Order: sequence, then C-alpha cells, then structure tokens
Amino acid sequence: MRSWGYMAMLLFTIAGSFWLEIFLKVAVLRRVRRLVLSILPIALLFVSWDAYAISRHHWHFDLTQILQIYGPFNIPIEEYLFFIIVPIAAIMTLEAVRKRRPHWMIGDES
Repeated sequence: MRSWGYMAMLLFTIAGSFWLEIFLKVAVLRRVRRLVLSILPIALLFVSWDAYAISRHHWHFDLTQILQIYGPFNIPIEEYLFFIIVPIAAIMTLEAVRKRRPHWMIGDES
C-alpha cells in the first residue's frame, strides 16, 4: 500500500480543490483552451528538467512511494499527473477567490 504514497497526495489534492468546480462553479474545467495554455508551457519545462535530472542521476523517485508505471523519459506517471493536477488545483483556488471577491482583478481582465 505504501506504493500509493505519491498517488494518494494527488488524490488528496483533487479532493481538496476540485469540489470548487462543482459547488462554487468556478468553470475552470470548461475553459480547456485557457487551461492548456496556462499549464502546458511550464509542464513541458518541468518534464524536461525531470528527464535531464533523472538521466544524469541527479535525483530519483523512491520506488516504495510510486506505482512504478513510467511514461516517456523514465518519469513516473505520478510525476506527469502532478504537473497537471497541482496547477489545475491552484487555478481553481484562484478562481474560487475571484468568485467570492468579484472586484479582484488578476491581470487578464480589461
């Protein structure tokens, strides 16, 4: 069961923030293009960084904490999910604050 450590953290992140989509209707998941444009550039940067660091043996993942399912570049599937789930959770949290404080401007409004 310990091999679910990293995945459990991701599931807790989903449980802790994705409810905002339903109950506060933050509409983050409905704006797919905006979400992809927000996450993809940084995710690619960090995947590249991970791939380089793993290939150079600068770091590794604790085999007892991951499911040992690997994607490209020998990166665990949990790491790929991290680069998607955590930014979505952060954006949902930001949008929830904006929903509760409508006058709060972020930067993409005119």
